[in-house]
Amino acid sequence: MSRYKTTRFPSSRIASIDVCDVGRQKHHVSALIEVDVTQSREKIRQVKINKRKVSFTAWLIKVISLTIKEHEMTAAFLKGKRKALIFDDVNISLLVEKEINGQKVPMPVIIEKAQEADVDSITRRIAEARQLKLSEKDIVLQKKSGKWERLYYHFPGFLRRQVWQYMLKHPRLAFSKMGNVAITSIGMMGNIKGWFIPISVHPICFGISTITKKPLVINDQITVREVLSMTILMDHDVIDGALMARFISDLTQNIENGKGL
Repeated sequence: MSRYKTTRFPSSRIASIDVCDVGRQKHHVSALIEVDVTQSREKIRQVKINKRKVSFTAWLIKVISLTIKEHEMTAAFLKGKRKALIFDDVNISLLVEKEINGQKVPMPVIIEKAQEADVDSITRRIAEARQLKLSEKDIVLQKKSGKWERLYYHFPGFLRRQVWQYMLKHPRLAFSKMGNVAITSIGMMGNIKGWFIPISVHPICFGISTITKKPLVINDQITVREVLSMTILMDHDVIDGALMARFISDLTQNIENGKGL
């Protein structure tokens, strides 16, 4: 018989499994897009020359939040069967890789009012989250877990999933705990050439891949450009295809033009 070893998952893995179970019930439409970020990356390099600490991920969060504010229904929660709840703020849940007991696990940090924050402060917030020490009892980075939240991991599976379903039926509670936008950036963790499709319980979710160099036709000339692969999940129960298309078009234009830099 082959030798083997057994490893114990951190408690946070339980929440990831529950999100996948509940997220599969959402009617998300997946859009896989490519965005030319050559001009934007050059602008960021110029900003860094002036000794400003600005990361590409932080700037992307800012652009996404500003574009969502122009298309607020994209981040609206379904309330009942015939209503949508639209929040004034764009609160973004960003997954940051942390180490717990020698294992690397994704943990969310909430960037509140991202549409108002500047890129520098978002960059600092992400850096602080990466350096923050945490334990298995933590659920969201930089937020103190309440008594009932700490008990979550001790519930049986069907009760844990009911917690998520209850939250989604009460948008104000869901917004206060997890925001209204989710971003998973594997580009922060590795080099992946292509797309990945995340699973989420948020109204809108972004799967950010890595930037690769590709030949594109610009002004009838073939040239090498820096291209970002991105997946966007949008809740079809709240918005239709026409609004999705307009949002993606504006987001693409804002990213390619370096909005906010």
